[in-house]
Amino acid sequence: MQISRQPDLTGQVAIVTGAARGIGQASAWALAAEGADVVTADLGPSNATLARVRELGRRALDVPTDVTRRDSVRQLVQRVVAEFGHIDILVNNAGTLARVGVEDTSDELWDRDINTALRGTFYCIQAVLPHMKGRQFGKIVNISSVSGKIGGVASRAEGSNLGRSGPAYAAAKAGVLALTKWVAKDVGRDGIYVNAIAPGGIETEMTRGYDYGVENIPIPRMGRPEDVAQAVVYLASQMSNYVTGAILDVNGGIV
Repeated sequence: MQISRQPDLTGQVAIVTGAARGIGQASAWALAAEGADVVTADLGPSNATLARVRELGRRALDVPTDVTRRDSVRQLVQRVVAEFGHIDILVNNAGTLARVGVEDTSDELWDRDINTALRGTFYCIQAVLPHMKGRQFGKIVNISSVSGKIGGVASRAEGSNLGRSGPAYAAAKAGVLALTKWVAKDVGRDGIYVNAIAPGGIETEMTRGYDYGVENIPIPRMGRPEDVAQAVVYLASQMSNYVTGAILDVNGGIV
C-alpha cells in the first residue's frame, strides 16, 4: 500500500517528452531536484536541460524521439530500460499549437496537433505500461491544457485579433483528458497513477507575442514553466499516492 508522503525521487527514472525547453525543461529540472534521473525525449537538442540535470547530481540521457511514430517511442523505451533498468515516471509534454480557425485548419495542421499531443501521449503510455505493470508501480503525468476544457484560450497576437488556440489543439488536449481518465481506471490496481495538468497561459516559446488578457483573471499574471513543473512533481511523487484520474488546473483561476 502506497501512502502519500513527502517527495523523494531518489533512484527513480523519469522520461520527459518535449524536454528541450519550456514546461518540459522545467519539469525535468524539478524532478531532478527531487532526486530523479531524467531521460529527455524531444526532436530538438536538449543540451541545456541535460546540463542542469547533471549539475543537480542526477544521471541524464537524451534520446531523440518523434512521439508521433510508434517505432520511435518503442526505441525510446527500450533504450531507457537498457540504460537504467526501469521506468518510474512518464511526463507526456510534447505538443504543437496551430492558431487558426476551423475553415483554415488544413489536414496537415490537424494531423500535426492531434498526432503530437494525443497520439504521442497514447504511444508513450502504451509503451511504458508493460514495464510499470511488471514492477507494480508507475506515475504518468499528461500535460493537457485549459483549451481542452473550454475550447481554446482567448489570446491576441500583437496588432491583431487573431491568436486563440485552434480547434485541432483544443481537440487534442481534450482527448488527452479523456485518455487520462480511461487509463487511470484501467491500471489503478497495478499500482500505476495517471493524472493530467491543464495549464493556462504559460510564458514559453508557444505563447510569446500573444496577449492573454491576464489582468482579468484571479491571479493576474502569465504562468511560468516552473508553476507547472511543481505540479508535475506533486503528481509524479509520493505526495499524490491517493490521486489518480485527476485533472489539476494550473491556470491562475481562468477556469
